[in-house]
Amino acid sequence: MPLFRSRAVCLTAFSLTLGLALSLHAEISQAHSLKPITSVEGITEYRLPNGLQVLLAPDEAKPSTTVNVTYRVGSKHENYGETGMAHLLEHLIFKGSPKTPDPWAEFSRRGLNANGTTWFDRTNYFAAFAANDENLKWYLQWQADAMVNSFIARRHLDTEMTVVRNEMEMGENNAEGVTTQRILAAMYQWHNYGKDTIGARSDVENVNIQRLQAFYRAYYQPDNATLTVTGKFKPDQVLDWVEQSFGKLPKSKKKPAPLYTVDPVQDGERLLTVRRVGGNPLSIAAYHVPPGAHPDYAAIELLNLILAEAPSGRLHKRLVEESKLAAAVRNFGLALAEPGFSMLIAESAPGASQDALNRELVTVTEGFAQRPITAQELSRAKTRWLNRWERSFTSPEEVGVTLSESIAQGDWRLFFLLRDRIKAISLDDVQRVATERFLPANRTLAQYIPSEKPQRAPAPAMVNLAEQMQSFKPQPAAAPVPAFDASPAAIDAKTRRSRLPNGMQLSLLPKPSRGQAVQGVISLSLGDAQSLFGQQSVAQMTASLLNKGTQSLDREQLRDALDAAKVELSVLNSESGDRLTLSWSSKREQAQQALALISQMLRQPRLDVATLEEVRSQSLAAVQAQRDDPEGVAGKALASALDLYPAGDARHARSFDEEVKDHKAVTAAQVQAFHKAMYGGQKAQLSMVGDFDAAAIESAAQQLFGDWVAPTQPQHLPRQASKAPGRLQLIATPDKQNAMMLGTLHLPLNDEHADRAALAMASYLVGGSSSSRLWLRIREKEGLSYGAGAGIRFSDRDAVSPLWVYGIFAPQNRAKVEAALREELSRVLKDGFSPRELSEAKQALLNDRRLGRAQDEALSAMLAKQADLDRTMAREQSFDQALNSLSLEQVNAALRQYFRLDDFQLIFAGDFK
Repeated sequence: MPLFRSRAVCLTAFSLTLGLALSLHAEISQAHSLKPITSVEGITEYRLPNGLQVLLAPDEAKPSTTVNVTYRVGSKHENYGETGMAHLLEHLIFKGSPKTPDPWAEFSRRGLNANGTTWFDRTNYFAAFAANDENLKWYLQWQADAMVNSFIARRHLDTEMTVVRNEMEMGENNAEGVTTQRILAAMYQWHNYGKDTIGARSDVENVNIQRLQAFYRAYYQPDNATLTVTGKFKPDQVLDWVEQSFGKLPKSKKKPAPLYTVDPVQDGERLLTVRRVGGNPLSIAAYHVPPGAHPDYAAIELLNLILAEAPSGRLHKRLVEESKLAAAVRNFGLALAEPGFSMLIAESAPGASQDALNRELVTVTEGFAQRPITAQELSRAKTRWLNRWERSFTSPEEVGVTLSESIAQGDWRLFFLLRDRIKAISLDDVQRVATERFLPANRTLAQYIPSEKPQRAPAPAMVNLAEQMQSFKPQPAAAPVPAFDASPAAIDAKTRRSRLPNGMQLSLLPKPSRGQAVQGVISLSLGDAQSLFGQQSVAQMTASLLNKGTQSLDREQLRDALDAAKVELSVLNSESGDRLTLSWSSKREQAQQALALISQMLRQPRLDVATLEEVRSQSLAAVQAQRDDPEGVAGKALASALDLYPAGDARHARSFDEEVKDHKAVTAAQVQAFHKAMYGGQKAQLSMVGDFDAAAIESAAQQLFGDWVAPTQPQHLPRQASKAPGRLQLIATPDKQNAMMLGTLHLPLNDEHADRAALAMASYLVGGSSSSRLWLRIREKEGLSYGAGAGIRFSDRDAVSPLWVYGIFAPQNRAKVEAALREELSRVLKDGFSPRELSEAKQALLNDRRLGRAQDEALSAMLAKQADLDRTMAREQSFDQALNSLSLEQVNAALRQYFRLDDFQLIFAGDFK
């Protein structure tokens, strides 16, 4: 949900890695004095004398480490005039301390994927990196230093305040984010959950530095924080380092005052309307719900699935499939420390009646008394929720984030208690909560209607946490998993490569993983230039229908079968329609069952007319959402400026109007014919990484795919580099408070070019990290943008590699952003990079590549791509060596040869009044 909170300091820094499993490290001598307090399923709690809570979850199977510090402070702790202070403080922590004046440079030099987020109940800071004792020790020391010694200075506030304001302006462009922000304000009468984490513009612009410093001193204390370390590390060694770094910090002399504000029970329907330019019509029904620690909250989680989850959700069936009033429905709800909310969101289908959508939305949501929950609905919701919990527990990234939320609710063990409550909850309890909470008097859609006998939900109340935890019984911890060598040579040695009779290539990498997790990818080449002509929308809709039923399983049956096989599936079709990629996760026991379902979806999809209409509606809604968005408009204009192909050609960059026309014209017969002619395995790749039996999977793949051949032989769709002369365009997007800059230059080379390593390094130094020239100038120095940078995407076949720059900013700063871009590029072209810049960038870039190879999902995609190109991991090793051996002269030469800003297609889209 796009509320205006800060979930990250950097737009692309969400891909963290965590792992959970106990391991013994007898070889490390224990110098610390810490004793375990409690241990739950591989997570062990310790506490320092100064009050710092420490959670350790070692996992030898993951060649990476993640460190997370959660502070029990968020936007709910802000006083009058201080809204947005917790989030602004998160930004300023990264401005450094006397000991570390430039944390971002240190993160980049050490290859740390670092970030921070702010939310209602907490703020957290985290970093993921390839396992490395030196980096781990340094990062612990930095976190301890940042806790009490950060500058929080006026000079940093002056620039960072405008960066935060730009983030706020970016959120103002999102219709759903604006609407949810207004709904929260209408829902809460007194409690700070009604105030968005981003804060009021006036508060952010006028924040008092002394008050901000006092806020920092009050909440950034060891006894108000939890340190979590997960992944590959030595527990006793880490505890030694924690004592050395955090242990010397004094316990706070004064604890923050307890919070006690609780809103009264809502006493009638509330209605509001938001009117802005652009975007899709939305209807949102929001309801007050208990805190995450309350026994009834488990029912809320399940009710959200019963209502909104496709394809079996009640709202999906009624609004999307039957009445065609909505293009999509979803829910947004949070387990918070205090009484929270649940929102049911319906995105209007094009041309649908808003009044009818509102009526149907509340009728279904508040219809549990007339239509009680069935045992099948509850069982299905439990299965899906528990499957996702299990995936999050075995996913290092998700566990870290989720534990932060449980810590913020009051006890990290709530993560497990909620799971146990989900398992144990009865149909009667879920039905009771549904009728108590989803009723008119507890609804915010937005209008007041006097009622003679108002029916009200239970009064909100705080939870006695100790009482709730008395019945909690931890489950046994999982066994440790052996370590995995993620070096290219080791990966090549362990990867089993083969080819089926029809030509499908298999790359199977069996390896230990926590929870016996398996990641899979199937990639198909489709058609050729002639057969794909005029088929872009047909190809896209065919791909969208694959997971919506097969010849032997209707949509619900397929979804249930995927849940039973513990499959989480992603289907991606290229814009041109010439490549289809299915990615999925599963478990060892279900690996063959999952592959059989994937085969059935690919070879025998249902492709029915009714579901096609749903997909069409969603596609049209997606186009409409982009029409007024500066990023979407800029992207379209840029693609058009570089387009070399006529309308109908699969490589043609379609306008919004062309997309709408094409989407509307697609028929079920076309979709069925496209699948029959184009789908086959003769130019396909299957890769799997994780805990599975390679011989069994190879045998299963032979039976499932060995005879699968498409009538149309796939042929590579060649691309050419555009030679369009450089051009600057300003495009108006009225009533948008955030603007977008996008620039691209087609370079006539591919990833076999001799300059690849030097050019990759040059683009990284220009705009690929938080120590890059554009980031430091546009964001850090001038505070003009929430995100700015540059990069290059090397083609693996054709001589066309796009070199690009980007930035987001407030429209009134357009001239400043352009000037900063041109001045910084001119400066670096004239002076070149420094030896220190290159040395630190080498280390960071190589560490980032190592971290990527440690992620099973990324590794499975990498193996599939390598098979398609007849390559191995040896090429990755060769490129690493090329990067490491680069000279400063080579990098500066590549920079000066290729970075010619006057040759770029440079687009600025925004409300430039």
